[in-house]
Amino acid sequence: MKVLVTGAGGQLGKDVVSVLQDTGHEILGCDRQQLDITNLDQCYTVLNSFHPDAIIHCAAYTAVDAAESDVEGAYLVNAVGTRNLVLAAEQIQAKIVYISTDYVFDGNGQQPYHEYDNTNAQSIYGKSKRAGEVLTQSLSSKYFIVRTSWLYGVHGNNFVKTMIRLAQEKPLLKVVNDQKGSPTYTVDLAHFIGQLIETENYGVYHASNSGSCTWYEFTQAIIDEAAKILGIKIEAQLEPCTTDEFPRPAPRPQNSVMEHIFIRINGFQDIRPWREGLQSFLQEMSLK
Repeated sequence: MKVLVTGAGGQLGKDVVSVLQDTGHEILGCDRQQLDITNLDQCYTVLNSFHPDAIIHCAAYTAVDAAESDVEGAYLVNAVGTRNLVLAAEQIQAKIVYISTDYVFDGNGQQPYHEYDNTNAQSIYGKSKRAGEVLTQSLSSKYFIVRTSWLYGVHGNNFVKTMIRLAQEKPLLKVVNDQKGSPTYTVDLAHFIGQLIETENYGVYHASNSGSCTWYEFTQAIIDEAAKILGIKIEAQLEPCTTDEFPRPAPRPQNSVMEHIFIRINGFQDIRPWREGLQSFLQEMSLK
């Protein structure tokens, strides 16, 4: 299968390219230099030239706090850029995978969110990503919307790498304990996306590593596993705190946990537990 990947220079995009190449697909990985998704003509040109069977749309404006003051920038990439890509994909009848986020929900619910629960994004980032979902659903006849959460991988900066570094530098680490979600290893998500594009089981999917934790509980696991797998001696004391103690420009959902109903009822195997994903990530880190 010929697959075009946008955002191929990013944390998820790099692993998607690598995983799909390993499974025998012909891949065209595009970063913003090779494909400016905000340019409709360029989307048509690149897609008509390569003529992919599937497009995995990882490119996004992901600076959550910056988006609050750069509203047009966030919508230009996440909404208009997505629209452009979908229009070009539809012209050649390519499948499209739009990578979305837990931020489309307000996070006030007590239960895990189902795929077709009502969305209620609170941040500009979440609203612009939801706009991308709506445009994908409206304009594509062959779409997968994949909502994920708390991504981390070997490429780029992320929460896991930051906590390992801070735990070695600081005597005390205060970490938020009133936001819960599902940490997701990019390699695990890339493998699921690879399975998805082989099918015509279109629709909205919630795809994260299984299970949930708070940021504080995640940090505890990171420190424990890093000590075992990487042999890092960490003396930092870990202390739980509230979201209110770390005010940010963009609101964060308190409950980011998403139920994986569509994965299961469409016959896919659920993605493995988050702690197993974390262990594999640290083992990959140890080889770098």
